[in-house]
Amino acid sequence: MRKILLIGAGKSTPNLIKYLSEQSFKEDWYIDIVDLNTEHVNKFINNNSRFTLYNDNIISNNELREQLISNSDIVISMLPMSMHINIAKECIKYKKNLVTASYVSDEMKNLEKDVIDSNLLFINECGVDPGIDHMSAMQIINNINEMGCEVIAFESFTGGLLAPDSEKDNPWKYKFTWNPRNVVLAGQGGAAKFIQEGKYKYIPYHKIFRRTEVINIDGYGKFVGYANRDSLKYRSIYKLDNARTFFRGTLRRPGFLHSLGCFCSVRYD
Repeated sequence: MRKILLIGAGKSTPNLIKYLSEQSFKEDWYIDIVDLNTEHVNKFINNNSRFTLYNDNIISNNELREQLISNSDIVISMLPMSMHINIAKECIKYKKNLVTASYVSDEMKNLEKDVIDSNLLFINECGVDPGIDHMSAMQIINNINEMGCEVIAFESFTGGLLAPDSEKDNPWKYKFTWNPRNVVLAGQGGAAKFIQEGKYKYIPYHKIFRRTEVINIDGYGKFVGYANRDSLKYRSIYKLDNARTFFRGTLRRPGFLHSLGCFCSVRYD
């Protein structure tokens, strides 16, 4: 028997909860889920007896938080990025592994030595974006290296996009599958940094949506790509320190940036 603790059951979690439910008996998992409101979870687990739901604020309820973390084998935190750090520190305290889908914050990075010394596994950035983009990029890079070739330029675009048949009546051409507030905060997520043909580039956040690239994809039409935060910190992780171009971008449909810019106080043009 293994015990999984899922902290947070918001808009980003339904597929994860369904997967945990489908695999729970086969893998001998027992799952605790804690959120301010877990009523909606029942429709995803179909009264699966291996789930225990807690309606509570795990950040402010210290006793419950320590109890659930200490009794788990692995913790999955789907809280907002800023709330991971206290969960992470208690995972180290109780020697528990941790998984999040969020970017690695400076605070989380500072825990690396404690995680290694405790022989723990902390996995971050393992969602759709970031996550699948990292894995697909490394698969391509590794294949190129195995052929004896060298990557001298790397440019990628990613993004959670709607299926074409779902776009028609959606003026944003976008689905809020996570907290809308966090979508806006991501749009204010700091300056973009990358290297292009050997020259380092810096775009302050209020000008990011002015530096865009139109990309046409056969069968799917036109998209707009823009720089995604700090690309440079992934250069060494991807083992592409010698690449003269290294750029990670986000894809959206035309018009999305106009709308988002109104909320983020970011100029589009």
